[in-house]
Amino acid sequence: MKKVLSAIITLGCVAGFVLAQGPGGTPRAGPGQTASSPNVIKVPVDLVNVLLTVTDKKNRLVLDLTKDDFKVLEDGKPQMVRYFSRETNLPLRVGILIDTSNSIRERLRFEQEAAVDFLNNTLQPGRDLAFVVGFDVEPQMVQDYTDNTEKLSDAIRKLQAGGVTSLYDAIYFSCKEKMLFFPPPEPYLRRVMIIISDGQDNQSERTREEALAMAQRAEVTIFTISTNRSGIQGRGDKVLRRLAEETGGRAFFPFDASELASNFQEISRELRSQYSLAYVSTNRAHDGTLRSISIEPLEKGLRIRAKNGYFAPSQ
Repeated sequence: MKKVLSAIITLGCVAGFVLAQGPGGTPRAGPGQTASSPNVIKVPVDLVNVLLTVTDKKNRLVLDLTKDDFKVLEDGKPQMVRYFSRETNLPLRVGILIDTSNSIRERLRFEQEAAVDFLNNTLQPGRDLAFVVGFDVEPQMVQDYTDNTEKLSDAIRKLQAGGVTSLYDAIYFSCKEKMLFFPPPEPYLRRVMIIISDGQDNQSERTREEALAMAQRAEVTIFTISTNRSGIQGRGDKVLRRLAEETGGRAFFPFDASELASNFQEISRELRSQYSLAYVSTNRAHDGTLRSISIEPLEKGLRIRAKNGYFAPSQ
């Protein structure tokens, strides 16, 4: 029995526990049982879960595909999709990270109100949770997880600009402390981070690669909204784009503050219009390595946004 228990891995969403499978591979208890009932036997299954968004050439969401419309590769090797579903209402865990450095002082109010509107329109009380982090010299948790949009709104509006930028530290801190693990028996969650910044880090102790690796370990999808209004995409914008693309999210580059609201609306719509697939990797080694994922559409003209890798469980 001890050997069986020791084989249970709880790293990100790589390991799944199944007694019976619900739609899309969601764990489901038997009649009269809950996921936390003591008489439910949990069997370790190394599932790799991937959430993906599909758009056409005009960037419109495509919502009528099946698992047979995709080819999944891990480190270049084909994988068999075991579970597949449309995910329109996954519980959300949302981190709002707002750059409060001097460089965004003039635009801070517009960004605050756009973030408040997003939370009011997206968060479902009793199901979704969000937290708020402001960062300049260092990241500061201004509101921990809650489904109370008034508390979240008050925290966002109280942020004040000043100081330098510690973007990578803010990402690392938020992923490690708030996204990496959830107490069982949490359902499969949509972990989302929305970053409002110019991407110009000049203070962090952590590197960009360390921040990105922690986001990948925590299975976080990053959406970024650039505060750069110069009309020329610089180094900071490239950083924001990479953070989004590596984690299956999307980078937005609004020309002026008035476009922020529509950016947030697009993020909200995308979060409720995704697919979920899961496979058991043909590489059964528990070596803790970063493995690449490639999901390709069989139909030409479609574009897929999904994370491009995950960390395998370790011994």
